[in-house]
Amino acid sequence: MSAPTSAQELADLLPDAVLVAGPDARVELVSASAAAMLGTDPATACGRQLSEVLALRDQQGNRWCECNRPYDGLPMRTGVPEQSWLLPDGTEVLVTARIHRPSLREPISRVVVSLRSGRGRARLDRERSDLVATVAHELRSPLTGVKGFVQALLNRWDKLNDEQKRLMLTTVSVDADRLGRLIAELLDVARIDTGRLQLYRRPCDAGLLARRVVDSVGVGTSRHIELTVAPDLPPIGADPDKFVQVLTNLVENGVHHGSGLVRVVLAAQPGEPGGGVPGVVMSIEDDGDGIPAELRSRAFTKFWRNGPSGGSGLGLYIVHGLVRAHGGTVEIGDAEGGGARVVVTWPGPLDPG
Repeated sequence: MSAPTSAQELADLLPDAVLVAGPDARVELVSASAAAMLGTDPATACGRQLSEVLALRDQQGNRWCECNRPYDGLPMRTGVPEQSWLLPDGTEVLVTARIHRPSLREPISRVVVSLRSGRGRARLDRERSDLVATVAHELRSPLTGVKGFVQALLNRWDKLNDEQKRLMLTTVSVDADRLGRLIAELLDVARIDTGRLQLYRRPCDAGLLARRVVDSVGVGTSRHIELTVAPDLPPIGADPDKFVQVLTNLVENGVHHGSGLVRVVLAAQPGEPGGGVPGVVMSIEDDGDGIPAELRSRAFTKFWRNGPSGGSGLGLYIVHGLVRAHGGTVEIGDAEGGGARVVVTWPGPLDPG
């Protein structure tokens, strides 16, 4: 394939749609994607006024050129910030412009306008709306409980016996812990999304950490959780707090969304050929309905839920982010007796010595 030889060919290769107007505000170049958006022909658009070709309006019917007046203003003006505008067919596009002039004392030589689809921003807006709705829903229930029991304690303190007070305060404490976990989840999501997740990796005994998780989760459920740890288990290189968070999340998922016995199995994973450090492969299984194969690719996305059980929909997204940050993998499959099977690999210490 030969390299593009003209400005038109180069413009057609750009990811964003582009228009270029000269010093007289007449269009000099229109990329193919811009012409398609604006419903015009690149050849016939050249030579026409920018205000005619750039047929963009806002919700009130105002035109882009009339509102932004790119050829007017102070000499130090260098561009028009990104704004949302509507194409003739009503589709939202994000529009920005760059104003070029040889120097502050000379007139404008070029105005370059770029357009890109607003679908990405619309998707981001939907994700933010989902986040707000999810957080509001998840916060409402424990806050209602805290408020109700605290109000009852304040109003009827003298009429309640010690056992009743203890029960109410215990419930308030549980709801406060739930709120704390939700806030921690939101902070983890923000850190994963922005690449600011901090890990304090060191050699860890995965079997010992897993026993703590199983014992902790088992206290709050009547379901039996079975832990099997291979005797030859090597150490892993992990942030122990993050390892506990991952396993706790997966075991609690098995308890809340599955049925029957929850099985946690830790086995050694041989090192890769060429001197790779051995690690640990961990599987968590339950006897529930499992996760359909066609939904597994979505299970690690934000706000994904399966079944009638509640939750923030952030747990598996955080699990995936934490495991990948450690250089491990996480996959969903089927347990032998039915139900879901989540397999996580944890690499060994970076410095086995």
